[in-house]
Amino acid sequence: MSPPVSQRKPEWLKVRLPGGERYGRIKSTLRQLDLHTVCEEARCPNIGECWGEGTATIMILGETCTRGCRFCAVNTGDPGGLVDPREPENVARALAELDLAYVVLTMVDRDDLLDGGAAHVAATVRRIKHHRPDMLVETLVGDFAGVGKDVATVVRDGAPDVFAHNVEVVPRLQRHMRDARCSWDRSVGVLRAARDAGASVLKTSLMVGCGETEEEVFDAMARLREVELDVLTIGQYLRPSPKHAEVARFVEPAEFERYRERGLELGFRYVASGPLVRSSYRAAEAFLQGILRGEPAAPFEDRYGKRTHLRVIE
Repeated sequence: MSPPVSQRKPEWLKVRLPGGERYGRIKSTLRQLDLHTVCEEARCPNIGECWGEGTATIMILGETCTRGCRFCAVNTGDPGGLVDPREPENVARALAELDLAYVVLTMVDRDDLLDGGAAHVAATVRRIKHHRPDMLVETLVGDFAGVGKDVATVVRDGAPDVFAHNVEVVPRLQRHMRDARCSWDRSVGVLRAARDAGASVLKTSLMVGCGETEEEVFDAMARLREVELDVLTIGQYLRPSPKHAEVARFVEPAEFERYRERGLELGFRYVASGPLVRSSYRAAEAFLQGILRGEPAAPFEDRYGKRTHLRVIE
């Protein structure tokens, strides 16, 4: 593994402070409604851009994850089986008040629950669709301990517009970066189970700059296409705090462009690849909004200067 680099960020990783009318309105509403977002919990650098464009990632099933991955800033512990039965309805009502076109519904891992929280996720999607039939919902879920029937619960009972589960890093770095209960094979199995259950759009994400080689990323992408994955996001790993895994290197924008091009060659419907790309990323979500609504594509200029055929739905 490559030695850690200086944690001083290069110019292409610097972002403006979040602001703007829409950002402020969403932030204020989230505080009033006591909703948790992974945008804040994971300290995402794109929070201002995404909220300003009308997308947000809401975290359900509490603030405490039962896993302890070395890249993640979310609290780790044992929730003791506690679940708020009112959360699906409360989240749905709250989202109905927000000026959002696309919501990513994510979760902490809940190994303390028999189904890993699958029924709770499905119920939340159903209640969102009840209050806002026009809102597109992506479920970015954990691995449910690899239990296929729990994956199927989310897909069939919740019927999200997009099913997402992140493999996070290339196969060789799984044990270095992820909790010991996670694995490449299990995560790929979750994606395959979702496809078998009828998921119409599958999505995953890779972090780079963790010690992988370019060839390992190409290999991981090819393996993901074997499960007919539709959308892939690739972004730079950024260390949340000194107690988390160190950054091995800052990947140059040109390398991200090579990943994007290879992904399209492999047959992904869309690849968002860049230093500040995250699993919840507005360009990918704009693309998904367009294909899910059956609208003609319009050119969209992402922050890396690449024109892609997308349509942002307001």
